[in-house]
Amino acid sequence: MGLEEYFATGPPHERPVFEAVMAHLRHVGPVHVEPVSVGIFLKRSRTFAELRPMTKWVALSFSLPRPVHHKLVKRKVVNYNGHYYHVANVAVPADLDEDLLSLLTEAYLGSPE
Repeated sequence: MGLEEYFATGPPHERPVFEAVMAHLRHVGPVHVEPVSVGIFLKRSRTFAELRPMTKWVALSFSLPRPVHHKLVKRKVVNYNGHYYHVANVAVPADLDEDLLSLLTEAYLGSPE
């Protein structure tokens, strides 16, 4: 499935969040974008982040080798095989503050190339 086909059926708040995430990541390094039925997977050699549409926000998930705290990480941080799985609820592009983008960069850099 291509991005245009994917966004044709999604909620209107999803694409602006995706575009803001990608605008940031373009300065970090190459990203493979894989739209699937449940959301968009962002990959290097494997998935380092996911964007999943919810009713009022986009769930931005990523894993790091440490637990972190951010005002948008609303779900319990889960430890899985030495990595901590985080989910931030991003309603609008402005929610992607410097701290959250820094965590996304860390997830990208910590993922295998």
